[in-house]
Amino acid sequence: MSSRFYSVLLLSILIACSPPEKEENPKEILANQMEEHLKTEVLDKWYPQAIDTVDGGFLSNFSYNFIPGDKQEKMIVTQSRHLWTNAKASLKYPEVDYYKQGAEQGFIFLRDQMWDYEYGGFHWLVDKQGNQIGDPMKTAYGNAFGIFALAAYYNASKDEAALKLAKEAFYWLENHAHDSINGGYYQHLNPNGTPISRPLETPSTSDLGYKDQNSSIHLLEAFTELYLVWPEPIVKRRLEEILLLIRDQIVTDKGYLTLFLSPEWKPITFVDSTEEIIAAHHLLDHVSFGHDVETGFLMIEASEALGRKNESTTHKVAKKMIDHALENGWDEAVGGFYDEGYYFRNGYRVTHDTKNWWAQAEGMNALLLMAELYPDDFRNYYGKFEQLWKYTDTYLIDHEHGDWYSGGLDKQPELKTVGKGNIWKGIYHHYRSLDHCIDRLREMSERME
Repeated sequence: MSSRFYSVLLLSILIACSPPEKEENPKEILANQMEEHLKTEVLDKWYPQAIDTVDGGFLSNFSYNFIPGDKQEKMIVTQSRHLWTNAKASLKYPEVDYYKQGAEQGFIFLRDQMWDYEYGGFHWLVDKQGNQIGDPMKTAYGNAFGIFALAAYYNASKDEAALKLAKEAFYWLENHAHDSINGGYYQHLNPNGTPISRPLETPSTSDLGYKDQNSSIHLLEAFTELYLVWPEPIVKRRLEEILLLIRDQIVTDKGYLTLFLSPEWKPITFVDSTEEIIAAHHLLDHVSFGHDVETGFLMIEASEALGRKNESTTHKVAKKMIDHALENGWDEAVGGFYDEGYYFRNGYRVTHDTKNWWAQAEGMNALLLMAELYPDDFRNYYGKFEQLWKYTDTYLIDHEHGDWYSGGLDKQPELKTVGKGNIWKGIYHHYRSLDHCIDRLREMSERME
């Protein structure tokens, strides 16, 4: 036989004996898809365009196709969220210089324009140049986001000036907004930091003077971020305090958050009123599934920051909240969390079946966390996560112009031409969700190998 025959035979034997090529794990494939979306359809659309190189900070308002709006007011929440996002992105993608530059510029704007050098604390709203406009009232919610962003920026840059301002903002809240009798924080503050009470003539639909879940969960988030870079005993005490208040007092027995409460933590509810009155006050009293799933994650994150990695009570309550949202606010047909529900005297029902963008982002993050913690649960958290990502990819992501619509087009097709950015819609919710999901999917994939 010819030498060619033996060569072919030998090659055939080697091929037959060679191990099959390793197939890429489905979770790794999904992580790669999500990261490609994060980089090209989210981050690249916002930055560096949103970095205001003229007046500092970040632009807020963008059209559906990312044309900057003529009017560009700047709110402490939006500015802080952009700063936080750039700080986090500068660590995830250190090769991209403008994330570092954007974070530094965002910090300078918070320090020089949004901080009140007369009374302390952060202004709520300023114009494009940084001049205070609108109601001069300050909030614990707004200041929480300032602390949140400054701590993240310090972690990324090691700029001591950022940590100094974060400490100053923390102590400003401590001295003005902290309730030393009933615990927690007053939300509404006069410009000088004095808590605002609720006058008798206050409209019943107003939240003035109430404590609330939203400022509480974002104080929890802010103190978690701060404690990681400044583990002072006072920060630890306040982080523990707000965690327990949320977990044991604001979360109801059914597993959802009370939205507003009196200064003594008495729930504000209209359940014994007519349906017309309940509808008129729905902003104060409803089941908010997006906040519930977000809080489940934030409580576990805070517990881990405190060194309680598998603290059973916190995990139990967090799981209960996410399970309640799945059982009562999940669209079984196409996926997605509804915006609102209500427990009427004659029974529960969904009252707003729209699906805002941030709730779906927080939902993906929470479901994948539950899938990692409870992989054998009959609720199939991972399957729900995959369904929610498919829903997001189909109805929320604008594959033509970039970023996410403000709500799912299956329920609100008119949102296709509504602006992508304003002072209440930025990038922070879906950046955090995508970032965490990408990392968690890869960790889960590695453990399967």
